[in-house]
Amino acid sequence: MKQFLRRVAGLGICLSLLSELAVFAQPAAPKPVLPQNWFALDQKTDGYYGISLAQAYQFLKGKKSKTVVVGVIDSGIDTLQKDLRPVLWTNTKEKPGNGKDDDGNGFIDDVHGWNFIGGANGQCDCKETSEEVREYERLKGKYASITNPPATPDSAFAYWLLVKRLRDSTVNKAETELKQLTPIMSAMVETSAIIKRALKLRADQGFKLADLKKLNAANDTLNDVKLLWTTMLSAADPSATSTKMLKDYSDYMAKLNNDVNPDLEVRKRTVGDNPDVLKDKPYGNNQVKSEQSFHGTMVSGFIAAVRNNGYGINGVADNVKILPVVASPDGDEYDKDVANAIYYAVDNGARIINMSFGKKLSPHKAWVDAAFKYAAKHDVLLVLAAGNDNLDIDNTPEYPNDTFLDGSATDADNVIFVGASGPKKGENLAAEFSNYGKKNVDVFAPGTQVTSVALNGDTETEDGTSFSSPITAGVAALVAEYYPDLSARQLKQVILQSAKPLNGLMVNKPGTQDKVDFTTLSKTGGIVNAYEALQVASKMKGERTAAK
Repeated sequence: MKQFLRRVAGLGICLSLLSELAVFAQPAAPKPVLPQNWFALDQKTDGYYGISLAQAYQFLKGKKSKTVVVGVIDSGIDTLQKDLRPVLWTNTKEKPGNGKDDDGNGFIDDVHGWNFIGGANGQCDCKETSEEVREYERLKGKYASITNPPATPDSAFAYWLLVKRLRDSTVNKAETELKQLTPIMSAMVETSAIIKRALKLRADQGFKLADLKKLNAANDTLNDVKLLWTTMLSAADPSATSTKMLKDYSDYMAKLNNDVNPDLEVRKRTVGDNPDVLKDKPYGNNQVKSEQSFHGTMVSGFIAAVRNNGYGINGVADNVKILPVVASPDGDEYDKDVANAIYYAVDNGARIINMSFGKKLSPHKAWVDAAFKYAAKHDVLLVLAAGNDNLDIDNTPEYPNDTFLDGSATDADNVIFVGASGPKKGENLAAEFSNYGKKNVDVFAPGTQVTSVALNGDTETEDGTSFSSPITAGVAALVAEYYPDLSARQLKQVILQSAKPLNGLMVNKPGTQDKVDFTTLSKTGGIVNAYEALQVASKMKGERTAAK
């Protein structure tokens, strides 16, 4: 590699940049090639710890289903995605494009949902900073100059100290990573250009690992650049492209920069509301698709992508309408938007709501708590991602959560928190990034190298509890379709009771090499299973009544 660095220095590529890139690329091990649908497979039959979906549909053969509306509070959805267009919720009371609130619900032309981070002329507050950064900037004028804090801080000052600690940690981490990633990104751009010229690609085209294998390196420099990119793409998903890799790093660096150099006026410029007033005026727009809708599209695909159409993937549930509600930017959500998104989804008929996001602070938690209670009152199940920081959220809370400020609940019976599991039984079954908690994480579900539909007709393979959550929501929806008399409380009971505890299975505690019993990482100690859930549901007497 050192000889390679010396040679390419003569090409005008910065030696230090390539050194950074070489260090970055070398340690990664190739990811195993998994079946695209491994999350749906069965451990005994197929050898993958999926949700046994084929067995579930065999169990349902001959039974009739009832359509279930699933609200997806996320970044939006590709409304033209072939696998999702047929399952997109439509507000039949609204006349498209007439600029009027035909159904009188306060939202103009909300034909397919609502965007609570939208503004005039189709704008979107899609790039936000972290909540702790926003709170620090809000409070620093009052507290930052205090040099002698009280020996026993009051609750307001104690909150400031928490905000400052979290903000300093977030900003320091972002600054460090930006310093590391900036030269790496420069080297990636420059070396990718060398490969593109050799492959005779346009500047806007990318290359895959398969393209590199076909490339006959005519000189040592090209051979070493090829080796470098082969190493990097091998360590990524098998379908990864240079363009996708560069975009992912660029997006991540932009997110880091939003914390280091926050634009605190973007909300005002774009949305025009006051995020510290819950019900000040109608706000947002009806644009549920944007360039940021990648995440919400994948989430929706896991729940309900059209099954057996020879395209994309097969979603978990087969008779669902997806109601997209946009409240999740690239950055942290505002509590106001989360609360209003829940109200909107409930009021428009959602029986289940998926929420694949989280943050470290919740300055208006009472608003979100009230929305959670509203969902419970209307018999709506909330399914949430546990988070991706390999933290014990029994000790370090993730927001939103169902430990209510007024003490009325510490574990709401209509709320499920989901951690991420891997494909194989063994020490890596708990995903290394997944949050966990014996009290506050209910169950695990597939979330490592899982594939769903994405923007513009593509499929993407990603990691995250963000995807474990909709797989679980999809199972809940499937149960609700065929057993419509089950209440939200019972749906949670079905999911948890059917996740059989894996007693005695020693796994790596997420983020470490320490071995722990898998059952210590969640309340159930098990993994979501559609077949087992349907069996449990079939023996229950439904208690669902009309919404109060």
